[in-house]
Amino acid sequence: MSTSRHIVALLQSHIAGDEDRFLSVATQLAAHEARQGHGKLAQELRELIDSAKGKRATVARRGAGPVPIAQPKGEIAGFLAARYSDIRLSSMVLTPDLEARLTRVLREQRQQERLRAHGLAPRRKLLLVGPPGSGKTMTAAALAGELKLPLFTVLYDGLIGKMMGETAARLRLVFDAIAVQRGVYFFDEFDALGAQRAGPNDVGEIRRVLNSFLQFLEDDDGPSLIVAATNHPELLDKALFRRFDDVIPYDLPGPEVARGILEAHLATFGPMNIDWPSVLNAAAGLSQAELARAADEAAKAAILGEHDGVTTTALLSALAERKAAAL
Repeated sequence: MSTSRHIVALLQSHIAGDEDRFLSVATQLAAHEARQGHGKLAQELRELIDSAKGKRATVARRGAGPVPIAQPKGEIAGFLAARYSDIRLSSMVLTPDLEARLTRVLREQRQQERLRAHGLAPRRKLLLVGPPGSGKTMTAAALAGELKLPLFTVLYDGLIGKMMGETAARLRLVFDAIAVQRGVYFFDEFDALGAQRAGPNDVGEIRRVLNSFLQFLEDDDGPSLIVAATNHPELLDKALFRRFDDVIPYDLPGPEVARGILEAHLATFGPMNIDWPSVLNAAAGLSQAELARAADEAAKAAILGEHDGVTTTALLSALAERKAAAL
């Protein structure tokens, strides 16, 4: 294999995330350089390869590297669903501030060894707060996709039991999994667990579940990323907020983000002569999810009506339907 083919193979394995092949090709390249009489370069390559292998072994021992997905088995399978996500942050239309905060989380996760070497810990426990359809669930999937980790979604219909102490016991199983199986663990509609202890409907069992969750969250120092999301932060117990490393707010999209969402969903439907001021005025107040559905409806109208592209009329009609449905 020539040096040029080595470089191509290295890039292909890097893009595919195949570290074993990457190191194998790098070893072949070192041997090739040695045969060409480039002993100093070959030795430098071997030292870099040995260093990479040693670092990977260290990461694996600490449980901080990418891991194969392990489908939950036994009792925990009833309240924890696992999958891999192909969503990336580039799939989302984000405000600059939100993109910066999520990128910071990813950077800290990817370079956590450097942080830990200085006695610092990366952000691992996130609370996402905002209205329905604002991108919180998609964010959890994007974080898992970016980090190449399995996404574990907590299923409340299986987690919350009728018997006293049952929910807290199952919650302990979830946190046991968080400690041993690296992944992104997503608690959607988190207010189902985190309701205020002093609320008007408070009962002893709710207090016990919340106290258990607070303790488990406080004690957890494993390698996983914990992401909780709520549409109703006012319902959450105040003690929860300080247990999270970051509380990230989500809002309904402004004109710039709204246009980005619509354009992204309509990008494959040919040239568009859209009256954007009218469309963005009609889009005001709709969530990211509702805008995406409106764009899909306008695209369907273009396909079934055999139009050359999506029209302003079709888009306005779809937006009006979404607004009516949200009332």
